[in-house]
Amino acid sequence: MKFQIDDVTVYFPYDNIYPEQYSYMVELKRALDARGHCLLEMPTGTGKTIALLSLITSYVLSKPNSPLKLLYCTRTVHEMEKTLAELRLLHQYQLRHLGPAARILALGLSSRKNLCVNPRVLAAENRDSVDAGCRKLTASWVRALAAENPAVPTCDFFEQYERAGSSGVLPPAVYTLQDLRAFGKEKGWCPYYLARHMVQFANVVVYSYQYLLDPKVAGIISKEMQKESVVVFDEAHNIDNVCIEALSVSVRRQTIEGARRNLSRMRQEIDKFKATDAGRLRAEYNRLVEGLALRGDLPATDGWLANPALPDDILKEAVPGNIRRAEHFIHVLRRLVQYLEGRLETENVEKESPVSFVVSVLNHAGIDQKTLKFCYDRLHSLMMTLEITDTDEFLHIQTICDFATLVGTYARGFSIIIEPFDERMPHIPDPVLQLCCHDASLAIKPVFERFQSVVITSGTLSPIDLYPRLLNFNPVVSRSFTMSLTRDCICPMVLTRGSDQLPVSTKFDMRSDLGVVRNYGRLLLEMASVVPDGIVCFFVSYSYMDGIVNTWNETGILKEIMQHKLVFIETQDVVETTLALDNYRKACDCGRGAIFFSVARGKVAEGIDFDRHYGRLVIMFGVPFQYTLSKILLARLEYLRDTFQIKEGDFLTFDALRQAAQCVGRVIRSKADYGMMIFADKRYSRHDKRSKLPSWILSHLHDAHLNLSTDMALHIAREFLRKMAQPYDKTGSTGRKTLLSQEDLEKMVVGSMDMLY
Repeated sequence: MKFQIDDVTVYFPYDNIYPEQYSYMVELKRALDARGHCLLEMPTGTGKTIALLSLITSYVLSKPNSPLKLLYCTRTVHEMEKTLAELRLLHQYQLRHLGPAARILALGLSSRKNLCVNPRVLAAENRDSVDAGCRKLTASWVRALAAENPAVPTCDFFEQYERAGSSGVLPPAVYTLQDLRAFGKEKGWCPYYLARHMVQFANVVVYSYQYLLDPKVAGIISKEMQKESVVVFDEAHNIDNVCIEALSVSVRRQTIEGARRNLSRMRQEIDKFKATDAGRLRAEYNRLVEGLALRGDLPATDGWLANPALPDDILKEAVPGNIRRAEHFIHVLRRLVQYLEGRLETENVEKESPVSFVVSVLNHAGIDQKTLKFCYDRLHSLMMTLEITDTDEFLHIQTICDFATLVGTYARGFSIIIEPFDERMPHIPDPVLQLCCHDASLAIKPVFERFQSVVITSGTLSPIDLYPRLLNFNPVVSRSFTMSLTRDCICPMVLTRGSDQLPVSTKFDMRSDLGVVRNYGRLLLEMASVVPDGIVCFFVSYSYMDGIVNTWNETGILKEIMQHKLVFIETQDVVETTLALDNYRKACDCGRGAIFFSVARGKVAEGIDFDRHYGRLVIMFGVPFQYTLSKILLARLEYLRDTFQIKEGDFLTFDALRQAAQCVGRVIRSKADYGMMIFADKRYSRHDKRSKLPSWILSHLHDAHLNLSTDMALHIAREFLRKMAQPYDKTGSTGRKTLLSQEDLEKMVVGSMDMLY
């Protein structure tokens, strides 16, 4: 369908549109017109992605003189492929209406592991090994050697792409990662470097958050992006955690030992070069005297990760004299590694600010702040000079230099925390030195400053007013949408007590109470006997899930549950979990029904959908608070309180409730779907906790469902399932319109114009 929003003709590839999609587009257009940033919360399963893509691509088509670029950031490769598939559908629709004028180039960009087509490189098991395998075949010095000696292995795909020169381009179309690999195989070109090259010319780029938020990656991939871009962070409810992880570093004993091995190998390489090619080391020294080698001059294949500090904080000056010589720099790193090893030999938890840590490094190791700042770039330069290709072997020394550069650059928003063991396993010594970033606004600040509009959107952004404070920006539009439904297909309930009227909760003083564990087991048993198909249960942590399942097994509750449905469990092993999910789906498909035990904040809670018969009921056992004795969390809470005036309790509740909403939102993935949500903890009945749930859940949470026992919940479930079994009208002609046709929209626009005049 085609409709107008002010001066923009929106091309939407379906015959009908949801009212909330239309409202979403109107608000999004306001933000684009104002050239500002916006926060938009829209329920899951209401077509958020297609609404975003339709509005932004139509907006660009309506303004041919100001070419806007769309950078669409997703969390997983699966979401990236889904987004590109939606975009392809939309693009075909636009081509039918506008012809060649609507042509665009859109592509997904991912790591070499997901794009490489060279079977020799792909044989490596992890991402770092694939990257190193690629460099061994494509680095400029390897290719120079191969030109003299044909026996030196190179990558045929890359060589053919290089030979193609300026003709090595992608014709306009929408390319998923699979399409890029197929195109690369057909032409004999390397899809990874082709995509890297085409990113700067593409109208739409879909890639991971890290490509914009992690300075090490963004410095290489996204530095060419134009200011006239719209950046979309989809499923961005955890964006503050992504920002913090991008600037945090952990050093363990294994890191120290690995760094020592790396330094010994580099020392050998330096001695070898001194004997055979001393001129190369002298040339590097002269280059460093004149100023640090400019990264822009490096071939794409040689470019290593960029500096871990943010672009504005990198010093634009020459490398300090004491680390210009390669052997001097190795000696400085040895002293730094020795100092860090000494700091790990502690029996108490230590917390320090970067300023005092830098002073301590100067006093004990004789390394000043400026030298620390340059560690990462100096290491990069040395790796280039020594022509090292197996970068996966050098990850440990990279981590040390990463740590040194960040600690030397930032005085505020960070702490150094040294823990001799994990508090949950105090008898196992496992010392770790962590540089923890507490300020999420640091990593995202360059994105807000650099690009015209940044859209942060998700199904769970409540309470929406906390995000501008956490990320330190002023949105021009901040809006939360509800779901328009023809029938009440969501049934949230708060269960506060078992059938024996004893309160249930995962509060620390109650969680091991046998009465609570028994009541949780009875709740699941009763529901398994009533609810058809799939039930998903979320627990607050792996250790709690292990404990409760063990107790259920010993008391025979698990055996009774298994008589109704099969039980599958998420573990920390990805392969096991994938297999469990696969079998869970099979059990639901064949009508046997199944129960899936999962953990809030785990992989399943973040990215797996339990739509249709795969999830008719989700039970959230407890409130998924973070581990509140964690030293890192306590340091972050203190920083948030002092800097942004966010109270500890407010942040912890906000964080726990967004995770709970994320878990229960897995069961509703479209309006034709239906499902029940049980919040099984007495704390959910309190207004201060409950009010932080998204508005689309709260609007269906009736007062009568706020303080239930197991038998009352069972009665409500029976009634709800009976009601959902009746045939229903999808378009909502009985008073509540939830699917708007083109005529409905035109009437709406005319009606609103009449109201204005």
